[in-house]
Amino acid sequence: MNRKKFLNTVVVILLFLGVSFSAAQGKGKSSSCEKENDRIDEILERLTAETAKREFFQARIEYLVSQPLFESETLRKGQIYYVKQKDFSALRIDFKTVKQDDEKERKELEQYIFDGVWLMRIDHQMKSVKKRQIADANSPKDVFELASRDFPIVGFTRTEDLKKDFDLTLVKEDKKQIHLNLKVKKGSYYADDYTVIDFWIDKKLFVPTRIKAVSTEEDIFQVDIIKPKINRKIDKKVFDIKYPADFSVDKVIRLED
Repeated sequence: MNRKKFLNTVVVILLFLGVSFSAAQGKGKSSSCEKENDRIDEILERLTAETAKREFFQARIEYLVSQPLFESETLRKGQIYYVKQKDFSALRIDFKTVKQDDEKERKELEQYIFDGVWLMRIDHQMKSVKKRQIADANSPKDVFELASRDFPIVGFTRTEDLKKDFDLTLVKEDKKQIHLNLKVKKGSYYADDYTVIDFWIDKKLFVPTRIKAVSTEEDIFQVDIIKPKINRKIDKKVFDIKYPADFSVDKVIRLED
C-alpha cells in the first residue's frame, strides 16, 4: 500500500469528528442478529447525519505499518489538523518522528497538505517536494472526495453501499467504546486492496481511537488518534504551504496529466 493509500486511510478518521451521539449506554452485545444489524444501521445513519456539522479537528496521531512477511514495523508520530467550512476545506499531517523495528525513535519531519486543489508531500529528510493537482483551481474538492476514491468512508459512504462491499459486525459496544468490523466481500470494489478493516470509536466524544486495515498482502496499517480537540478554531495560516528555498520540487503532476 503506497503513501496515497495511507493518506486515504487517515482521512477516514475525520468522518467521526465532532459527532453528537446519544445512544443508550450499557446495551451490551445482543444475541439477536436482527438487533445487531439494526444497531449497526443506527450507528451508521447517525454518523452520516452528523458528518456535515464538523468544522475543526486536531489531534496527535500515530501511524504504524507492520509487514509480517518481512518482520518489519515502522511507527510514525505527529499531528493532524483539519478544517471544513463553507468556503474552505483543508487537511494537514505533520509526522515529526519515526521508529523502525528495534531502532531508537528519531526526529524526521514529513508533511502532507491538501488544500482542495493540490496534494503535497514535503520530505524534510530528502529536502524534496512532490505535488499532485487533484482539482481545478476554480472547483476545489473536499478532502472526503479525495479519500472516497480508494477507501470506504464510514459515516459518509451510504450504508447501502457499504453493505454491498462488506459484511459488517458490531464486535463490541460498552460504556466507553464501539468496535465495528468490516470484512471485505468477494468481488467487492475494495477486494484488491483490503481483507478487513476495524474501527474503534470513543463513545463519549464519538471520535475514533483506532483504525486498523489489513491489506491483501497481509500488511497491517494502524492509525491511533490521541487527545483530539474538536471544533476548536484553527487559524487558516496552519494550512499555508511553505518549505525552505533550497528544497527541490522533483515531481509535479497537473490535473491534465
